[in-house]
Amino acid sequence: MNKLDLIKISLTKAAGRSGLILQKYSPEILTTVGVIGLVVSTVKICKITTKAEEILNETRKDIDVLKEVKNSPEAYTENENGKIIYSDADYRKDLTIVYSKSAVSLIKLYAPVITLGVASVACIYGANHIMRKRNIALMAAYKAIEQGFTSYRNRVIEEFGEHKDYQYRHGIHEEQVTVIKEDENGKKKKVKETLEVVDPNGISQYARWFDEGCDQWKKDPQYNLLFLKNSQRWANDLLQARGHVFLNEIYDMLGYERTKGGAVVGWVINDEGDNYVDFGLYDDRQGAHNFINGDERSILLDFNVNGIIYDLI
Repeated sequence: MNKLDLIKISLTKAAGRSGLILQKYSPEILTTVGVIGLVVSTVKICKITTKAEEILNETRKDIDVLKEVKNSPEAYTENENGKIIYSDADYRKDLTIVYSKSAVSLIKLYAPVITLGVASVACIYGANHIMRKRNIALMAAYKAIEQGFTSYRNRVIEEFGEHKDYQYRHGIHEEQVTVIKEDENGKKKKVKETLEVVDPNGISQYARWFDEGCDQWKKDPQYNLLFLKNSQRWANDLLQARGHVFLNEIYDMLGYERTKGGAVVGWVINDEGDNYVDFGLYDDRQGAHNFINGDERSILLDFNVNGIIYDLI
């Protein structure tokens, strides 16, 4: 392969890459072009209004002249052939010419600006259309992943049970540890206990730790439990009153940052979902039990979202 072929390949790749980048940012580009076009067209309309007023003034002058001629006594004088010099038909014909001339001048004046405005609106509409198509494709892809994950979970539950599904879903594994306890006679002895350990890298994408990093968290475990129970109750009241709740609304309530997923998933009142909001306070896991009993001040919250809200309505 010679240097010319290599240059051609490089240029082809660069062109393809540039086209892909333009395609990626086409909504932003179209929106920017549309907004700039609307601003420019507005400014131009303001500027040409003076010229339009001049055209209209000339039109009024021509009409006044026609009226003056029509109303003059000489206009109804008969010529040598016995016809009126300036008849009503002549007046209407000249009036049509004046109006037509004015209309053509105004069209020529405003046509470029109107074309620019229409093109700007088309750019904004095109950007919106592209984003709608992308959002539909993303929701379809997300729905397919969600259905596949649900099928996988159902197989796990059928084979191993709901508790094992919960452990797999949240990256929880069991570890045996040796602790020293006193028996009923006051003697200390070593006892092996099985504890559930949560892998922070394996929890649900929607789950969040309610701990020191959360604005609403306090050092008092009873306060934290009461706050979460009241927040869950409020979320359920909102769901029953409005019919839907977005996950980001729950995040806002608890002091978490919003997420892209939280903007589309949540709960909807229908015949398929749970029809209630659950934070996972009473899940079958050691950490939740300790939190409810007041032995822990933090807890892993796992929200039972129904799925993509727009697909559920």
